[in-house]
Amino acid sequence: MTRAILTDIEGTTSSISFVREVLFPYARRALPGFVAEHGREPEVRRWLDAVATEAGGLCQDDMIVETLQGWIDQDRKHTALKALQGLVWEAGYRNADFTAPVYADAAPTLRRWHALGLPLYVYSSGSVPAQKLFFGHSDAGDLTGLFSGWYDTEIGGKREPESYARIAAAIGEPAHEILFLSDVVEELDAARSAGLHTVLVDRIEDYPQPRHGDTAHGHARVASFLDIELPL
Repeated sequence: MTRAILTDIEGTTSSISFVREVLFPYARRALPGFVAEHGREPEVRRWLDAVATEAGGLCQDDMIVETLQGWIDQDRKHTALKALQGLVWEAGYRNADFTAPVYADAAPTLRRWHALGLPLYVYSSGSVPAQKLFFGHSDAGDLTGLFSGWYDTEIGGKREPESYARIAAAIGEPAHEILFLSDVVEELDAARSAGLHTVLVDRIEDYPQPRHGDTAHGHARVASFLDIELPL
């Protein structure tokens, strides 16, 4: 019986291309001005200092910005980078520079599950504030009210079973009664190791070569949220 659903964002509820082609370039362009304007604010300084320490003790903000831009180019999953990107994206959403696209099958399905009383949670490599901005400014409207909780890499890496055990404990449901949805097989492997049920969301828009058999690592596979059958 499924008592809670935990979902990824990029490649699962929403296209990979939006993050790579819109959000990342926007953050890369906006970072220098953002740091110049807000770099002394405690929440921003906290993350800049974390980057400086990680990179060997950088002492100038322009060097920190260059490091961050390099991490964006590498798509590095670093908590400080994700936090700073989220702060930059907040301005973009607020100014209506873009809205977040949600797949047409995902939004109504999430609303239906919520209406059925199923608690919904998000686990993404993007920071929790960035997650809330994404769903709060989606092209399907403000979806934040559908979710009961949000998790990012501060709870642990997405390919580490311990992260999913911590999330299950935080949700307060047995791991085997939580369903995790993702497009990344290695994340699903980690969740399954922690006892969660798993479904591979294998969208043709993001993965032109469907993943079956060995490439799916035995996870149930769907091409759309409409194909997910509950309870599992």
